Amino acid sequence: MGSIGANIDLGSILFAFSLTLFAGISAGIGGLFTTFCRKTNTKFLSFILGFSAGVMVYLSFMEILPEAKSFLVNKLGEPAGLWVTSVAFFGGVLIIAIIDKLIPSSDNPHVSHKIEEIQSCDVNYNRKRLLRTGLFTAFAITIHNFPEGIASFASALKDPALGIMIAIAIAIHNIPEGMAVSIPVFCATGSKKKAFLLSLASGLSEPLGALVGFLILKPFLNDIVFGILFAAVAGIMVYISFDELLPMAEEYGEHHLAILGLMVGMALMAISLILLII
Repeated sequence: MGSIGANIDLGSILFAFSLTLFAGISAGIGGLFTTFCRKTNTKFLSFILGFSAGVMVYLSFMEILPEAKSFLVNKLGEPAGLWVTSVAFFGGVLIIAIIDKLIPSSDNPHVSHKIEEIQSCDVNYNRKRLLRTGLFTAFAITIHNFPEGIASFASALKDPALGIMIAIAIAIHNIPEGMAVSIPVFCATGSKKKAFLLSLASGLSEPLGALVGFLILKPFLNDIVFGILFAAVAGIMVYISFDELLPMAEEYGEHHLAILGLMVGMALMAISLILLII
């Protein structure tokens, strides 16, 4: 059982990296929202955050985890393969939970923010504290995005269609993270450019994480490693959905729209997966 990392063509690598880059730069879109929009569309944000959670949860349990189990059972046999799948899934949950635990609650990037905060902020009031909040939030998102980058990159490398779906879901969830960075930075500096650039930079840690992860894992890539990665990816995505996306959608005050988005996301993924088979 040899490594397959050396057999991956450059086109596949560039495609996977491009998807991860797309997911990352969407944090900059959140930064643009805060600097060019005057009002927060809470209904829209509640719906798309719920939608993103629906996509992630459905893909995790109906596509990614079964594929991980298939890889591992085929190579290790049924008892061992099932155990490794379960351990890798909850290992992914544990990794992202530890990262969240290490982030100070005061700098949590997953607290909802509204564009109206910019209209009420005073750039001369407590500028150092506001700037610190923005910088620490950007730092927290940078750390948080590393495993997300590896997740989207590995998925796209093995299954391009699946990678596209995951990249879209992660891109949606990165938009409010960009807002969480840009709002305090703009209030502290009064500069739309600095607010946008810092939110964009925080998102670029996603492709950086993908690149670092690929360079480390490339010599060892085989079906067992891909199976473990896929199971861990499923765990990461399920955790993100329940710990970040749905609570944030609720904080925007549109409970039913968040659940509607969740169901629409699931339904769209179900239809998409069926159409891919036909």
